[in-house]
Amino acid sequence: MSNICVPYTINVGGQLLDLSSPCVMGIVNVTPDSFYTSISPTASSFSDAIKHQVRTMLDEGALIIDIGGCSTRPDSEPVSIEEEQKRLAPTLDVIRHAFPDCILSVDTFRPDIATWCINEYGVHIINDISGGNQAMYDVVAQTGAPYILTFNEPRNNDMDICQQALLFFADRIQQLRNRGAKDFILDPGFGFNKTLDENYQLLNNLESLHILELPILVGISHKSMIYKLLETTPSETLNGTTILHTIALSKGANILRVHEVKEAMECIKLTEKTHKPYETHEA
Repeated sequence: MSNICVPYTINVGGQLLDLSSPCVMGIVNVTPDSFYTSISPTASSFSDAIKHQVRTMLDEGALIIDIGGCSTRPDSEPVSIEEEQKRLAPTLDVIRHAFPDCILSVDTFRPDIATWCINEYGVHIINDISGGNQAMYDVVAQTGAPYILTFNEPRNNDMDICQQALLFFADRIQQLRNRGAKDFILDPGFGFNKTLDENYQLLNNLESLHILELPILVGISHKSMIYKLLETTPSETLNGTTILHTIALSKGANILRVHEVKEAMECIKLTEKTHKPYETHEA
């Protein structure tokens, strides 16, 4: 059987994570403004709600759970570092005790939060939508945590968006490697500092990123690039999300970051089947 994505591996907590087949990262948001789920750490049923959500995602096939305590939607106002830590602490505590073997990622752009999550809760992966800074690069290098590097910088209108993404990634990866960091995942950053057309241009040329020989994460679940084009709402974009997931997989995406794990796993299974070579038999 042929793979639909390039067979990369990354070191996660001393174990090699095989990405030769696409995998799913399930999103757990503990932010009050999330359109998909709003779990308050002050709710009496918070622990049960978190355990139920994570158990469902793992049972449905998620390989990684990504936890966010600070909204990263474009134009949103970041909460304080104290508030982000207050939201993350009970969530990470519940997940770590209930699912000790779960691969955890934290969605944060703050080096102090990243360090705290790794040291206190054994978080494996840092998912940084900011594009990174020197302090975050130092954290990644010192801890050895795999780092999701997001293409999120102001547009250079003198350059094609795909060319800008490649140059951005090449430069930042070299900076990280110079510090001794080793494991990276590329996120094209759909929705961040990009027009609607630029998002689709990046998706249409996603396979060009494989020249960097690193795994690719695609986070398009219910993004504005879907609901704005379809003139609908975020909660009504599951069908559009699945269609774009199929396109991303066909272009070599290694990780799908999603809200609905079951549907994403079905998408992977069906897409892999269409890429399987079949023997032909003469009559």
